[in-house]
Amino acid sequence: MDQTYKPTSSAPVVRLMVLETDKPHPETYSGGRNFGRIVHEHFSKAGGAHHPPLGVETDQVFVVSDYGGRVPTVKEFDYFDGLLITGSVYDAHGNNPWILDLLELLKELWIKRPDLHFLGVCFGHQLLARLLGGSVGPAPSQDWELGHCQIALTPVGQRLFRTREGHVYLHQMHQDQVVSPPTAASAGPVMISPDTEITCWGRTEHTPIQGLYIANRLFTSQAHLAFDEDMVKRQIQIRVDAGGITDFDHANRAAETAHLEHDGVEVAKAILRLFVYDDDDMGFEQE
Repeated sequence: MDQTYKPTSSAPVVRLMVLETDKPHPETYSGGRNFGRIVHEHFSKAGGAHHPPLGVETDQVFVVSDYGGRVPTVKEFDYFDGLLITGSVYDAHGNNPWILDLLELLKELWIKRPDLHFLGVCFGHQLLARLLGGSVGPAPSQDWELGHCQIALTPVGQRLFRTREGHVYLHQMHQDQVVSPPTAASAGPVMISPDTEITCWGRTEHTPIQGLYIANRLFTSQAHLAFDEDMVKRQIQIRVDAGGITDFDHANRAAETAHLEHDGVEVAKAILRLFVYDDDDMGFEQE
């Protein structure tokens, strides 16, 4: 169990299970860092900035059975307040056995644990959209959205991020996207009530649905909130080497943006507000 920020013994603690759906480059592992660890560092910083400060605990399970992973049981989530599904080189619209097993787990948790918060990044964003009846597939343009990108915020996004600015900056690395967003009707009454609103918090020209939000329940992001410079470059190279990215000029331009500052911690702060309300509301109404 990771735990690097716990301000006081009486501070609220958010407990998050990270479901790792991809293995980072071996050089990333050699540095003692994986997706779960980097996610934890971002949420720890966000917890320290919360009002009042939050402790953050994370654990992680590698779920890709093709490479020795396992999909956990429902019982293993009893200790946790939420789960986060990471990015992956796999297609969220695929029918790999471990993806189908993961969807079954998520469905069971969604129904049995109405108090559990569901978070997804990139692949995780797309998989949770699929869980709720949305459709996922390649971008109509067939090209990739790569590197440091400006994301235009909807009014919902501005409230979530507590900003008057019209945009945030995050790193992108995807060709697939949520083509049709889920709705209460597509999810069905077993999953959510008919009056539940599923909203989009951000857009780009390439990807109109950059993130989904259900109050007190779900937050997803197509962009990555926890990529550091080395990981951006390595993940691009992995996809070039595998033949997924064939536009080398595009890949090189994206890699050159890897060092640019991004708003990953701000996204993590917004996510933590799903768990514990932040009283520094900057004049925004409570979500």
